[in-house]
Amino acid sequence: MIKTIFLNKKNKEKIEEICRQRCSEDNLINDIEKKVSEIISRVKKEGDKALIEFTEKYDGVKLNPSGIMVSSEEWNIASQEVREDLLRVIKEAIKKIEKYHLHQKENSWFTTKEKGIILGQIVNPIERVGLYVPGGRAAYPSSLIMAAVPAIIAGVKEIVVVTPPSFDGKINPYLLSTAQELGISEIYKIGGAQAIAALAYGTETIRRVDKIVGPGNIYVTLAKKDVFGEVDIDMLAGPSEILIWADDKANPRYLACDLLSQAEHDVEASAILITTSSLLADKVREEIEHELKNLNRKEIIQESLKKKGKLIVAENEGIILEFVNGFAPEHLELQIESPWQILGEIKNAGAIFVGAYSPEPLGDYWAGPNHILPTSGGARCFSPLSVTDFTKKSSIIFYNKENLRKDGQKIASLARLEGLEAHARSIEVRNCNEERVD
Repeated sequence: MIKTIFLNKKNKEKIEEICRQRCSEDNLINDIEKKVSEIISRVKKEGDKALIEFTEKYDGVKLNPSGIMVSSEEWNIASQEVREDLLRVIKEAIKKIEKYHLHQKENSWFTTKEKGIILGQIVNPIERVGLYVPGGRAAYPSSLIMAAVPAIIAGVKEIVVVTPPSFDGKINPYLLSTAQELGISEIYKIGGAQAIAALAYGTETIRRVDKIVGPGNIYVTLAKKDVFGEVDIDMLAGPSEILIWADDKANPRYLACDLLSQAEHDVEASAILITTSSLLADKVREEIEHELKNLNRKEIIQESLKKKGKLIVAENEGIILEFVNGFAPEHLELQIESPWQILGEIKNAGAIFVGAYSPEPLGDYWAGPNHILPTSGGARCFSPLSVTDFTKKSSIIFYNKENLRKDGQKIASLARLEGLEAHARSIEVRNCNEERVD
């Protein structure tokens, strides 16, 4: 079911091979890109009509134009269907995530160190943002919280949510109740590439946004890629993944459960353990088989572990460190004896979970850091979703006459070095007090 691989100096090329296995095949991507492009084109041309057709085709739900947006009646019904104890847990999770993200807030600044010169930066929130929240068969209030909280802290005025409806045309009541707690009232029952197109270009019902964030399937991801430039996006996320670095003192049952928790997301999810202990790898395999018997998403997990699951036994810790930084995992667990000593050597990871009592689901729901993370090696250059993703910055420049005159000749010389005479003249005309003579 889950493969065991031995990694040493002689077969280090397997590092790149394993990294590539996370990505979908090019042929599959090309086929989906064509479909996504067609969907986006239809939505741009036909607006709500296309949204309604695609929702019926892909979600099996027939909407009318007035039913695209969640109605006040649906909000009221949802509030009566949630359990108070679960709603209290959701409220507490929101507070914890808010507390963490408040540390990320940036302020505008100015400097006046040189007399007659003012330089600075103004930080403003993005005006209107669209949040994509996966839905349909499942509900993900946690994804809504993670996308919305940093936007709220950044000061975004208009937050819009799109999410696929369930088979009965409704939105999960816990998702709606979470939105209410966050102060979000504009939610549309649209998913997939068509929802991304609607956010990017607008329809009769949905006003376009300035940025789109949130995880989704490959159709959603490729649609975000397609509309990038028309709007901003957070990142291009692929299937979820976990990499666990463990030593022979780690608890194999903990490790097995953590691998399974990631594998249950999707058949394309990657769940990988790396260790120097063959004995530990064998014990983890046994625990996986034992724990799997009682899980409700057994078929998905089995397929995920078969396709992309790995138990890697490495020759030494040096190779493990090389693998970790090369793999650049979305989630990295360090279940080793001295994790803090190695932490500074980890250069590429979306979120790092330190120690045996910091399992990945802690980050999904509760601890505070964002769970919208770079995948498929994206941690080499991307960061978790944060407050700064919902802001834009403007530079401020002020020079008085004396300072422009002092530096003018240097600026003009740089302009002429690049062959831009008009740039040079723009500076010199001020320094020479020239007046045009007709």
